[in-house]
Amino acid sequence: MKIGIPKEIKPLEGRVGLVPEACGELVKAGHLVMLEQGAGSASGYTDQKYEKAGVEIVSDAETIYQQAELVVKVKEPYDNEPEMLREGQLLFCFLHLAADEGLTRRLLHSGVTGIAFETVADRGRLPILAPMSDIAGRIAVQNGVTLLHHQHGGRGLLLGGLPAAERGHVVILGAGQAGGNAAQLAAAVGARVTVFDRLREKMGAMRVLGNSVTALYPYQDAISEAVASADLLIGAVLIPGAKAPHLISRQQISTMQAGSVVVDISVDQGGCIETTRPTTYEEPTYQVDGVTHFCVTNMPGAVPRSASQALSAAMMPYLKRLLEGWQDDLCLKAAVNLSKGELIYPALRDQYL
Repeated sequence: MKIGIPKEIKPLEGRVGLVPEACGELVKAGHLVMLEQGAGSASGYTDQKYEKAGVEIVSDAETIYQQAELVVKVKEPYDNEPEMLREGQLLFCFLHLAADEGLTRRLLHSGVTGIAFETVADRGRLPILAPMSDIAGRIAVQNGVTLLHHQHGGRGLLLGGLPAAERGHVVILGAGQAGGNAAQLAAAVGARVTVFDRLREKMGAMRVLGNSVTALYPYQDAISEAVASADLLIGAVLIPGAKAPHLISRQQISTMQAGSVVVDISVDQGGCIETTRPTTYEEPTYQVDGVTHFCVTNMPGAVPRSASQALSAAMMPYLKRLLEGWQDDLCLKAAVNLSKGELIYPALRDQYL
């Protein structure tokens, strides 16, 4: 099969669909792999590295989209990319269509068959999404730490505290992959951490992180009380393939102290906080009621080398299965979001039809 890897064009997105080692395996298996010139450079992979793996380097994205039977990329099609896709072509990437009706309609018009990384489910797990959630959870805390600094408009608080100074309070909505990683890092820097989740086993996993971590059921009164005292609020709620529910209202955000920070990892699926709106790394933050919001839709793009390596490793087993024939693979067939002008994924059909 002809596999095309275009350069990511979302602002400051440095990841690449496949690292050279992964491409080399596909070439050895008899596939033709094409890479847009410079697609791996932000991740530290030169065109020469890809050429040594047997990859054909092409000068423009148009050639990739015209010739490839399968397009492998990281983020959802952006700018004019949906119009370069065509019926009979396979697209394998993150899509997050529940948060973007305009993109959904454009992809339906193209007729492409889109299999989304975030809806590939295997034995109750989301294996391709998982490493990006790991990264996003950690980036949420790292950025929160920085945005709490005075020069960034923050409260001037050292999140972990120190002798004679109070610790900061981190509140996390969701104890899954992203929320769990956020809690782990927040606890490691010494913050007081409160995590909300519905599942007892996830709450138990949070408590194991240390005595500074409290895990609670998400009763609305309990959430409101925690949010009012939060220095850093992190949204990490996920319903696979569906729009994230709003768990926090603007009124609740208004109870936070000026200079506090909100990071909504759920922004890719619409956000779980009412005041969330998508941003890019070009202009990553905005203010609502004196609270700084960081809602970048491609958080792992800040660490493209680490993210590209982790993404390729997670993706490869499923990419190989896709190349063997996704129609007969129950896992991949269930991950199809749209095909030949029709919405396939149940959560998307419920939302748009």
